This record gives sequence, C-alpha cells and structure tokens, in this order.
Amino acid sequence: MTHAPFARRVTYWGLLLGGALLPAAMPAMAAVTESIEATVLATPTLMLARNWQPGLDSKAYLVSEKLDGVRAYWDGNVLHFKSGRVIAAPGWFTAALPKIALDGELWLGRHSFDRLSGIVRRAVPVDDEWREVRYMIFDLPGAAGTFAERSARWVALLESSAVDWLRPVAQFRVADSAALQAQLKSTVADGGEGLMLHRAQAHWQPGRSADLRKLKPIPDEDARVVAHIAGKGKHAGRMGALLLETLEGKRFALGTGFTDAQREAPPVVGSFVTYRYRDRAPAGLPKFASFLRVREAE
Repeated sequence: MTHAPFARRVTYWGLLLGGALLPAAMPAMAAVTESIEATVLATPTLMLARNWQPGLDSKAYLVSEKLDGVRAYWDGNVLHFKSGRVIAAPGWFTAALPKIALDGELWLGRHSFDRLSGIVRRAVPVDDEWREVRYMIFDLPGAAGTFAERSARWVALLESSAVDWLRPVAQFRVADSAALQAQLKSTVADGGEGLMLHRAQAHWQPGRSADLRKLKPIPDEDARVVAHIAGKGKHAGRMGALLLETLEGKRFALGTGFTDAQREAPPVVGSFVTYRYRDRAPAGLPKFASFLRVREAE
C-alpha cells in the first residue's frame, strides 16, 4: 500500500488551523543523543487526565472511548512516546503526517495492546506490521480554541488528508450521568477499556488537568485462598498477605485492603475471597488489587 505525498496539503492544514498554534506550548526539543538503541528528546508536556468524579456534570463534556493503545505525540517532525523517546516508525508513516502537533494513540484494535507494543517498540520497524497500525488523534496540543472547536478542526483535517490509517477518535455527548454509566457499561461489554471525558469549553493546557477525565469500571472477582504469607514490619506476627489462586489457575499475593482484625484472623485456606482491581497486567494478573470481603458459602 502506498500513501500520497503530504506536502501539497500542508498549506490547507495551516489555513484550517488559522495559524493558531501556541509556540510556548510546544515541548522544547533537547539535543538529539546519538545512540544505536534509541534517540531520546525532552519529555513532551502533554495534557493528562484525572479520574472521573461522581457529581460532575456529564453534559459539559465530550466523551470518547479510552483506547487501549500506545500514546504517541507528533511534534510536527518526529513521533514520540509519552516519555519523549522517539518511535521508530517507517518513513512512509511519518512522511504522511502534517507539520503541526498531534496527540493520539497508536492502535490495532481492542485486546491487541501486547502485539501493538511489540510492533511500535522495535528498533527497526517492520513495514507489514506497521500497515496494520492506526494513529487515532484526540487533540491538537497547543492549538487555540476550546476542545469542541479543536475537535471539529482535527476531524476536518483528517478527513481531508486521505490517509486511511490517520483517524480521529470519535467524540460524542451524553444526556446525563445515567446515560454516561450506560455508555460505560456498553463500551466495556464490547471489549473497550473505558471512557475519556474532555470538558467541551476547556482550552488546551499542559500537565494533569481537571478538564480531562478518565472513567473505567472497578471490577471485582473471586479467588481461592491458597496460603497465608507472614507479615513484616508493622504486620510482623500476623498475616501480611494472602496467596490467592484465580479461577483460571493464576496465583498472586493480595496484601492491601485488610483491617487489623482481618490480619489477626485471616480468611481460612480453601475459602474464597472477593477482591477489587483496576486493570490487568499483560500476563492476566490483576493490577492494584485490594481485598473486599470473604465470599459467602454458596
């Protein structure tokens, strides 16, 4: 597959943006360090999300799916990871990008993060692999205007680009908090990770912002107690963690969420407990797991 040269479209992109990029908001470029392994530039200053809080007015936000991809920042010349390290993308991939800043996710689709991570982190890119990757754009860093205005702008830009792997992340509104929770439930049921909410009237700003929110479910699951792990330090002489086995046969230690009384008299070996967790590691084990309760016998 070939991609049309992008040079002819640069002027059009500039007109649509109205020359409204803020130079001060663009990450400063550090000197390139020559290295066989990677080229590292100054860490980009991007807009980062806070967790969604109950009571916020969902009608004030534009909502999108939280993509399980690799965040990628295009500074107008070079494609970076969130850390600032340069992404070794093929020349044809970066040649089609405009000479303006873009913020988005490299994405293969749902449930494909591990494979995607392997593709985009290779020191030498493999063309056939990269032809499956989409660059999903969700903001124009440093651009003037509200998020709603920026969103309309980049949708028009990407539609005009005729690059099939350069796409906008769809933004939509919800009627109220009940509709937001219904959308979250539907997204997760379909295999999505969660939702992102960006206040429609917010202007772009670097760093963690209350105008950008993420909403993910906090699932809970059951596991069998395999053993008690002795505590150390302040928990010396009592249970420090439970060794659990999931229904899939995976084992992990659960050490948070217990009261002092529960550490003194922990759930018995062979019983089942319920724990909450935020996410899963690539191996399938829960991340940030916390004890919830002993499961009642069925």
